[in-house]
Amino acid sequence: MTEEQTAAQVRVLADLNELIADPRVPSGARWRLAEPGRQLDANLVHLPAGQRVETHTELDLDVLLVVVDGSGIIGTPDGSQEFAAGNIVWLPHGSTRSVTAGGDGLSYLTVHRRRPGLQIKARSIRLR
Repeated sequence: MTEEQTAAQVRVLADLNELIADPRVPSGARWRLAEPGRQLDANLVHLPAGQRVETHTELDLDVLLVVVDGSGIIGTPDGSQEFAAGNIVWLPHGSTRSVTAGGDGLSYLTVHRRRPGLQIKARSIRLR
């Protein structure tokens, strides 16, 4: 079977409930989409109670954040919004935000278009 045929197969990739409960990764990405030939990137991120993803701006990609467990606060220049398990949050490209986990921690799935790989380009030489 070719890599392209393997990538086109429909299959279950992970069990969110198992990943959420997994204590081996106390903070950070507990799962990443790594399928060959994919057009999307996805990550399951866990933050313990009170932990924060510092303020940052994503210039290039729209991101969909799906809260799968716990609660938290998303901070923006316009104020803060609370969110909890079951909420879907739209983070458009160019938006500035921070994420802070609530008292029971926070687990969320992010999905966005895959970033292009680094490309090595030939340096243009100007002749005089």
